[in-house]
Amino acid sequence: MNLILIGYRGTGKSTVAQLLASRLKRETLSTDAMITEKVQMPIPEIVEKLGWDHFRDLESTVCQDLRESDNLVVDTGGGVITRTANVEALKPTGLIFWLTATVDTISHRIVDDTQRPALTTGKTFTEEIEEVLRERTPKYEAAADFVVETDTCPPNQVADQVLTFFREAQGMGK
Repeated sequence: MNLILIGYRGTGKSTVAQLLASRLKRETLSTDAMITEKVQMPIPEIVEKLGWDHFRDLESTVCQDLRESDNLVVDTGGGVITRTANVEALKPTGLIFWLTATVDTISHRIVDDTQRPALTTGKTFTEEIEEVLRERTPKYEAAADFVVETDTCPPNQVADQVLTFFREAQGMGK
């Protein structure tokens, strides 16, 4: 059974994935890293040269590739839930944990992030986060087996919560 982390960027997916992988002695995979490795370009360059639709196609291919995986910790890109087929590919082999945070927390955490191009045009940084979260929240909710709030918890406590949910779901308790 895989542990799959979803959520907007800046919610702690990458950091928590590393902690979980270390504690569980599992491999961690980042869908974004798999994409950049596959095309040998950073995400901003992929989007600039090939467009968001092509990036999403690559993301869908990666999700399909993960269908046969087991015992991984998967750190997904924030938009993985924008395509139902991605969730359908990930769900049969894993439990999906939605890491959440407020707009203020997210904007504070990602203000200096240069690894992702803007998702909208003509909006301030905060307006973009608000808009994208409004659009994606129902999709995160639909995909998630569990929700973990990350605003006030350090990553190790978020990992503790994910592990508790994971073990309970597998009937292993704490």
